Amino acid sequence: MTTFAAEAGTAQHFYGGAWQATGSVAESTDPATGKVLGQFYNADLAVARDAIAAARKAFDGGDWAKNRELRAKVLNEMADAMDEHVEDVIQALMAENGKIRPEATFEASLCGPRLRYHAAQALTDLGHASEVRDGVVSMLLKEPVGVAAVITPWNSPVILAIRSIAPALAAGCTVVVKMPGQTALAGNLMTQLLAVPSLPSGVLNIFTESGNDGARELVSSPDTDVVSYTGSTVVGAQIMADAAPLLKRVSLELGGKTPMIVFNDADLNVVVPTLLHGITTFAGQFCMTGSRILVQAGIADRLRTRLAAALEGVQPGPAADPSSHMGPMIDKAATARVDKLLTDAHAAGEFEFVVRGGAVEGPGAFYKPVLIEVNDVSSRLIQDEIFGPVATLETFTNEADALSRANATKYGLAASVWTSSIGTSMRMTSGLKAGTVWINNWGQVVDAFEEGGFKSSGLGRLGGPGGLAEFQETKHVMHFAGRPEEINEIDEPVAAY
Repeated sequence: MTTFAAEAGTAQHFYGGAWQATGSVAESTDPATGKVLGQFYNADLAVARDAIAAARKAFDGGDWAKNRELRAKVLNEMADAMDEHVEDVIQALMAENGKIRPEATFEASLCGPRLRYHAAQALTDLGHASEVRDGVVSMLLKEPVGVAAVITPWNSPVILAIRSIAPALAAGCTVVVKMPGQTALAGNLMTQLLAVPSLPSGVLNIFTESGNDGARELVSSPDTDVVSYTGSTVVGAQIMADAAPLLKRVSLELGGKTPMIVFNDADLNVVVPTLLHGITTFAGQFCMTGSRILVQAGIADRLRTRLAAALEGVQPGPAADPSSHMGPMIDKAATARVDKLLTDAHAAGEFEFVVRGGAVEGPGAFYKPVLIEVNDVSSRLIQDEIFGPVATLETFTNEADALSRANATKYGLAASVWTSSIGTSMRMTSGLKAGTVWINNWGQVVDAFEEGGFKSSGLGRLGGPGGLAEFQETKHVMHFAGRPEEINEIDEPVAAY
């Protein structure tokens, strides 16, 4: 691990192969207490431009794009560093991100395997060739797009950064990453671990920013070639607009309203604990949060009673307290936002409380989970991403009704179906407009398979071969093997349009 050079412990940026103490100094706080955890250098536009310039120079002037063995070596070294320091990552996520230990462990445990998967891709991803006619060979070659810009959210900052960094590096891109200010210290720890000895200068450049000037520069700069963004649909649409003048490629994983669809034949002993986790994991600040509970009428009363009891038993608390069932939201502003949304919608008669929950008085951004019954699918509580531990409860009659409700929003990131019928599960899978569908499960990811959204939940995919392709160009090469005089005698095209 590269030695971290900090002034009085202030977390620095890393670009051009060196630690950079540039920009203003800001503070990072513990969402459970509001107390200051440490300080970090907050990037400005000049920092972003310098980081982009370093990446551009490394891509244009180095051999990273051509050296598969080096790319695999670097990614494997990164994986080793993440695994060796996994407990440090867990502690950082607990302190600054507010995740309770099981959640922080889950995020940290995903990092090493994801890096190793893409290290293998660096060596094994191949184009293909075919002799299309006698003496004529066509080849498809994979090349890196160029400089990749990665914009990372605060809700799972380490794995969501690595999820884009790893395939970009494996493809042969150089990378510039904007990390969020809310989790600056966890992001800095990740940067230290990724700055491995074999990493060439300028190949990976990471800065931290509380605002958006640097992020906008990553999108609009002519020196970046592809943007990988995880975050809200509103910002994703703005990124598309800002990238459009350059026809720049964008890969977007955006918001979600995951329907958890429970049929009469589902096993509630398994369903209810999973729904509980789906609502409360990361305090509901998760693009795949199980925020919509769709239950068939025949089992609705039993599920409502059992889920309400489970949610009422959830005890929010500091991540450091082993008795905490759910950590805080990211800050007090987030709890106030959710409270206002619910207050306004309740006053308008849009729902009835099943479990009231709400903000907890005192220090820390704690919020007890909420379950509300909503009948109108046009309600903002169903249509909009709440991003907190709030779930809506809807009742459906049959498969057609379930599909109509599940597909009634602009989102299509994920869905979960609960049934003992193979036929029901496959028909539902076919009809659901979602990038990931879990059958009798929720929240599982596999490195070797793609994830991403339908509709307004995004463009492109991360993970699997498709995740690598987001950072690649495909070049068609035709080789004529005959003698020059024979080539000149070709009197018909290989293919006609």
